[in-house]
Amino acid sequence: MTSPAPEDVLSRQQILLAVACTAIALLIGAKLWQRVGAIPQLPWRWQPELAIAGLGVAIGVLLLSRLCYQLWPGYRQSSDFYLAIVLKPLTWADLLWIGLLPGLSEELLFRGVALPAIGLNWQGVLISSLLFGSLHLGGRSQWPYALMATGVGLVLGWTAVETGNLLLPITAHICINWGSALWWKLDHDRDRP
Repeated sequence: MTSPAPEDVLSRQQILLAVACTAIALLIGAKLWQRVGAIPQLPWRWQPELAIAGLGVAIGVLLLSRLCYQLWPGYRQSSDFYLAIVLKPLTWADLLWIGLLPGLSEELLFRGVALPAIGLNWQGVLISSLLFGSLHLGGRSQWPYALMATGVGLVLGWTAVETGNLLLPITAHICINWGSALWWKLDHDRDRP
């Protein structure tokens, strides 16, 4: 897989607008699904131990992702292709939004509403994780990236069911996004002339 062609690269403003619009669309989708289906959202309550556990989950996922990146060429290629499109034009400060908006909106939809709608059990975790993974499938060659996202969705879904609280998966998801973006930016900013 090659790097994105220049015509495939979006500007910084286009990426930030796309991230914001996608986050808003996911939040609206979650609220509509919740209202139409009379689905109670999984609660989101502050518990410091769950925030710390979310950070621990994020570190574990980041280390596993990094290992896969190093050992699995298909995953490395699909990650580099996707992240080059999304991250290359962004500044370091922009990475705050890249972590926060998708992490929050995706968790509210997939673990906050979809999981209770499907079922707070292993089948619900599996189906909501497959839906989450499919959101990360940008094309046939992106299947390794989507497979990793599905695996992350399984972990986040399981933590939501086990704790009955969205705090842990939200914290983990935001930290995974930030960590992945920082790691990729550090690796690839060194490669620039």
